[in-house]
Amino acid sequence: MSEQAETAEVVSLGQRKLTPITRETVNDKVYAELRRTLIQGVFANGETLRIADLAEKFQTSTMPVRDALSRLVSEQALEALPNRSVRVPLITRASLEDLSQARCLIEGQVLLLAMPQLTDEDFATLRALTRECEAAFAAKGPERVRRAIELNYAFHNHIYRAAGSRVLIPMIESLWLQSGPFVHRAAFLHDEKQDPAGTHYHWELIDALERRDPAAALAALNRDITRAFNLIRAQLDSAEPEAEAANDA
Repeated sequence: MSEQAETAEVVSLGQRKLTPITRETVNDKVYAELRRTLIQGVFANGETLRIADLAEKFQTSTMPVRDALSRLVSEQALEALPNRSVRVPLITRASLEDLSQARCLIEGQVLLLAMPQLTDEDFATLRALTRECEAAFAAKGPERVRRAIELNYAFHNHIYRAAGSRVLIPMIESLWLQSGPFVHRAAFLHDEKQDPAGTHYHWELIDALERRDPAAALAALNRDITRAFNLIRAQLDSAEPEAEAANDA
């Protein structure tokens, strides 16, 4: 359909009652802020979110908070509790495997769609984001992890946007919403002396994308995605014998 035809079709809706969207509402702002904090892992797995507390923090009424939480529950980023509060989902082996596999599958396909579209300017941006991420990891203070996660998201998002998929990008954003708390937890499990640098696979990915090597690009992406989940899985593995020993004592 041509652009002119699309415009004509929209104009033909003129007799119907549609609410014009002229500015971002308070509900949208609260949702966007909660969404951002979940992606960055501000809230830990299992943490309960109270509507009244969030409304006080945002300096709003409870209605936009309730609306935002409801939207996030429907996106599976949060789960509803019987007492009408919500919480960040708990970490389970099933959720680790499910999220890891889903991200590798969907992000891998979008990566392949994006690769032919990436330009020299895009690669310059990806290098700059990776260097910023390295600086964030090297910094001291409580904001280093939050900033590193933010830059990691920007890095991947820049690649995926090049694919131009209006269907797959929202799926990826939903998966990032669900995996944000996992990524944040894994950042504190990362051993800088023994594990690869936080940006190691970013550099591998940039190199593979520039060479237009799909197999190498997918391998680098999968290693980057699964690293966080593997760190948590290893922690769960080490905790199980300790729990069994405590029960036997």
